[in-house]
Amino acid sequence: MALDKPYKDVPGTTIYDAEQARKGYHLNQFSMSLMKPENRERFLADQETYLDEWPLNARQRQAVLDMDMNTMIDEGGNIYFLSKIGATHGMSFQQMAGSMTGMSEAAYRDMMVGGGRRPEGNRLKDLDGWTPPAPGEKADTFRPNAPAKYTSALFTSHVPAIGAAMDLGKTEEPYWKKVFDGYQWTRKWAKEQKPDVVILVYNDHATAFDASIIPTFVLGTGAEYPVADEGYGPRPVPGVKGYPELAAHIAQSVIQDDFDLTLVNEMVVDHGLTVPLSLVFGDHAPDEEWPVRVIPLAVNVVQYPVPSGRRCYELGRALRRALDKWDGEELNVQIWGTGGMSHQLQGPRAGLINEEWDNAFLDHLIEDPLGLTEWQHMEYVDEAGSEGIELVDWLIARGAMDDQFGGETPQMNHRFYHVPASNTAVGHLVLSNPVGKTDLADDEAGVAEPADQVRAPEPAETAAVANA
Repeated sequence: MALDKPYKDVPGTTIYDAEQARKGYHLNQFSMSLMKPENRERFLADQETYLDEWPLNARQRQAVLDMDMNTMIDEGGNIYFLSKIGATHGMSFQQMAGSMTGMSEAAYRDMMVGGGRRPEGNRLKDLDGWTPPAPGEKADTFRPNAPAKYTSALFTSHVPAIGAAMDLGKTEEPYWKKVFDGYQWTRKWAKEQKPDVVILVYNDHATAFDASIIPTFVLGTGAEYPVADEGYGPRPVPGVKGYPELAAHIAQSVIQDDFDLTLVNEMVVDHGLTVPLSLVFGDHAPDEEWPVRVIPLAVNVVQYPVPSGRRCYELGRALRRALDKWDGEELNVQIWGTGGMSHQLQGPRAGLINEEWDNAFLDHLIEDPLGLTEWQHMEYVDEAGSEGIELVDWLIARGAMDDQFGGETPQMNHRFYHVPASNTAVGHLVLSNPVGKTDLADDEAGVAEPADQVRAPEPAETAAVANA
């Protein structure tokens, strides 16, 4: 089930893919620093000291000092990035290319004048036993003992005021206690069913990405992600540790599965990602670590056009196919869909909450996610408010579950719904795939009674939220 990488066998060729990009990230960023004249001057004046500023491995560092471009490429460098090093040394592209062939500069120049290197004998198809790769097929069944097991889907709102209530010690106040009581079951479950890695689907709230760039699907492929300052100072919680190897694997598979992802090695993460971690894993100080590694998957639901529910559902299926192809260490993987539920933060209709629609969405998410993909954008906006569109993110986690590939129905472990939390209705679900069914007893299941799931705020509580 290895990833489809036939280009690995093309003679004398290293293709810069997501895995190479992960390996060569700091090398390529060092190369880009040489686009500034002052940095070129500093580098040429004292290469060793300048390289001390960059976390290159020993082989990368020596290759830069030796101007060994083949080794730099083997270590994850890309020729367009590395060309900045060559340019700093006064080399042309032809000189750089020639240096990698084992030919003298004059011989390489003469070869190019003569029409360049002939393809015969320099192609994969010229090698004995070569057969062209088969067209990609999208699997609908999975190997039973895959190292990466998708055990559970978790769905939750990510209201910023929830994070503020935790940070300010307000969780036991009457306004907030009902919200946090709805996550007590989940915190116990998370300790017993702790994943190794969470693919956390959320939306950036004009924090990591501003109006200059609006990517539709962003996959975090970096090693760590600092907590953003959203205007009130960063939340006092740990930064996030990523899983670059698995993220690069996912990128390779999902893009081959016809999804165009934006791959990001450096970005800050806002409340959309940190609040769910706090809700599930509790208080953690900035100098501590979250108990799981996280692969951020940010979806644009800020600027239209935004992806449809069906597109998000299909991305979930592509994620599941990617996990099935993983041949690394054994992993317990969860996918979290976050955002929503009904809320509107702008205009004369600000404050809209639709309890009936929210619970219908939860019903469909559990029983008929494929049918839910037919709900159009206008349904979300009209019924759930302009910011209710965040709920399409939940379909990514749901689309990856076993029953969407003909497997067994997931187990519903926990369902909770409450209004209000600041401006928003809070929804929360935990579903387990057959491989990851929880061992908690039935009488510990956290399914709230309908009468407890929905309630209007008390007047005193409405006033209290202003200070959250």
